Amino acid sequence: MSKRPPGIVLISVVVLLEALALLCAAAWYAYELVSGAPVLTFWGAVFTLGLLLVFSAWLFAVGHFLFRGYRWTRAAALVAQLFVMTIGFPTMTGGLVLPGLAMIIPAAAAIIFLFNKSVITYASRVGGAQGAL
Repeated sequence: MSKRPPGIVLISVVVLLEALALLCAAAWYAYELVSGAPVLTFWGAVFTLGLLLVFSAWLFAVGHFLFRGYRWTRAAALVAQLFVMTIGFPTMTGGLVLPGLAMIIPAAAAIIFLFNKSVITYASRVGGAQGAL
Protein backbone atom coordinates (compact mmCIF):
# COMPACT_ATOMS: atom_id res chain seq x y z
CA MET A 1 0.00 0.00 0.00
CA SER A 2 1.25 3.48 -0.80
CA LYS A 3 2.03 6.20 1.70
CA ARG A 4 -1.04 7.90 3.23
CA PRO A 5 -1.62 11.25 1.45
CA PRO A 6 -2.39 14.40 3.47
CA GLY A 7 -5.81 14.60 1.77
CA ILE A 8 -6.88 11.34 3.44
CA VAL A 9 -5.92 12.73 6.82
CA LEU A 10 -7.84 15.96 6.19
CA ILE A 11 -10.97 14.17 4.97
CA SER A 12 -10.84 11.71 7.88
CA VAL A 13 -10.51 14.53 10.40
CA VAL A 14 -13.43 16.42 8.83
CA VAL A 15 -15.64 13.31 8.87
CA LEU A 16 -14.65 12.46 12.46
CA LEU A 17 -15.38 16.01 13.62
CA GLU A 18 -18.78 15.82 11.95
CA ALA A 19 -19.41 12.53 13.76
CA LEU A 20 -18.42 14.17 17.03
CA ALA A 21 -20.75 17.10 16.31
CA LEU A 22 -23.64 14.68 15.72
CA LEU A 23 -22.79 12.87 18.95
CA CYS A 24 -22.83 16.18 20.86
CA ALA A 25 -26.16 17.05 19.24
CA ALA A 26 -27.52 13.67 20.32
CA ALA A 27 -26.32 14.26 23.89
CA TRP A 28 -27.94 17.70 23.95
CA TYR A 29 -31.14 16.27 22.43
CA ALA A 30 -31.21 13.48 25.02
CA TYR A 31 -30.71 16.00 27.83
CA GLU A 32 -33.58 18.11 26.52
CA LEU A 33 -35.75 15.02 26.18
CA VAL A 34 -35.04 13.84 29.73
CA SER A 35 -35.37 17.32 31.26
CA GLY A 36 -38.94 17.58 30.03
CA ALA A 37 -38.65 19.85 27.01
CA PRO A 38 -41.96 19.83 25.11
CA VAL A 39 -42.10 17.49 22.14
CA LEU A 40 -44.87 16.77 19.70
CA THR A 41 -44.59 13.01 20.14
CA PHE A 42 -42.33 11.23 22.60
CA TRP A 43 -41.59 8.27 20.33
CA GLY A 44 -40.84 10.60 17.44
CA ALA A 45 -38.28 12.33 19.64
CA VAL A 46 -36.78 8.97 20.64
CA PHE A 47 -36.59 8.01 16.95
CA THR A 48 -34.80 11.28 16.15
CA LEU A 49 -32.34 10.62 18.97
CA GLY A 50 -31.73 7.14 17.59
CA LEU A 51 -31.09 8.56 14.12
CA LEU A 52 -28.56 11.03 15.51
CA LEU A 53 -26.73 8.21 17.29
CA VAL A 54 -26.79 5.88 14.27
CA PHE A 55 -25.54 8.56 11.87
CA SER A 56 -22.81 9.53 14.32
CA ALA A 57 -21.65 5.91 14.57
CA TRP A 58 -21.78 5.61 10.77
CA LEU A 59 -19.59 8.71 10.34
CA PHE A 60 -17.10 7.43 12.92
CA ALA A 61 -16.84 4.19 10.91
CA VAL A 62 -16.46 6.09 7.63
CA GLY A 63 -13.68 8.27 9.05
CA HIS A 64 -11.86 5.29 10.52
CA PHE A 65 -12.01 3.10 7.42
CA LEU A 66 -11.25 6.00 5.09
CA PHE A 67 -8.08 6.62 7.09
CA ARG A 68 -7.22 2.95 6.56
CA GLY A 69 -7.85 3.29 2.81
CA TYR A 70 -11.04 1.34 2.12
CA ARG A 71 -12.73 2.04 -1.20
CA TRP A 72 -16.38 2.19 -0.03
CA THR A 73 -15.65 5.12 2.27
CA ARG A 74 -15.11 7.60 -0.57
CA ALA A 75 -18.76 7.42 -1.63
CA ALA A 76 -19.95 7.49 1.98
CA ALA A 77 -17.80 10.53 2.77
CA LEU A 78 -19.04 12.31 -0.37
CA VAL A 79 -22.68 11.72 0.54
CA ALA A 80 -22.05 12.97 4.08
CA GLN A 81 -20.40 16.15 2.77
CA LEU A 82 -23.28 16.79 0.37
CA PHE A 83 -25.71 16.49 3.30
CA VAL A 84 -23.61 18.96 5.29
CA MET A 85 -23.64 21.36 2.35
CA THR A 86 -27.44 21.14 2.09
CA ILE A 87 -27.64 22.24 5.72
CA GLY A 88 -24.77 24.74 5.57
CA PHE A 89 -26.02 26.87 2.67
CA PRO A 90 -29.48 27.59 4.13
CA THR A 91 -27.87 28.22 7.50
CA MET A 92 -25.53 30.78 6.00
CA THR A 93 -28.14 32.46 3.83
CA GLY A 94 -30.58 32.48 6.74
CA GLY A 95 -28.39 34.91 8.65
CA LEU A 96 -26.15 32.53 10.61
CA VAL A 97 -23.07 33.20 8.52
CA LEU A 98 -20.35 31.81 10.81
CA PRO A 99 -22.08 28.50 11.60
CA GLY A 100 -22.92 28.15 7.91
CA LEU A 101 -19.32 28.76 6.87
CA ALA A 102 -18.15 26.35 9.58
CA MET A 103 -20.15 23.67 7.78
CA ILE A 104 -19.51 24.67 4.17
CA ILE A 105 -15.75 25.24 4.18
CA PRO A 106 -14.66 21.86 5.67
CA ALA A 107 -17.24 20.01 3.55
CA ALA A 108 -16.04 21.75 0.38
CA ALA A 109 -12.41 20.98 1.23
CA ALA A 110 -13.28 17.33 1.84
CA ILE A 111 -15.14 17.11 -1.48
CA ILE A 112 -12.22 18.64 -3.35
CA PHE A 113 -9.74 16.24 -1.74
CA LEU A 114 -12.01 13.25 -2.37
CA PHE A 115 -11.34 13.70 -6.08
CA ASN A 116 -7.59 14.14 -5.65
CA LYS A 117 -5.63 11.50 -7.59
CA SER A 118 -3.48 10.49 -4.60
CA VAL A 119 -6.57 10.08 -2.40
CA ILE A 120 -8.31 7.95 -5.00
CA THR A 121 -5.21 5.82 -5.41
CA TYR A 122 -4.77 5.35 -1.66
CA ALA A 123 -8.43 4.72 -0.89
CA SER A 124 -8.90 1.82 -3.25
CA ARG A 125 -8.43 -1.03 -0.78
CA VAL A 126 -11.11 -3.69 -0.87
CA GLY A 127 -12.08 -6.12 1.87
CA GLY A 128 -10.10 -9.27 2.42
CA ALA A 129 -10.86 -12.62 0.86
CA GLN A 130 -11.84 -14.07 4.24
CA GLY A 131 -15.36 -15.30 4.77
CA ALA A 132 -17.81 -13.37 6.91
CA LEU A 133 -17.95 -16.01 9.61
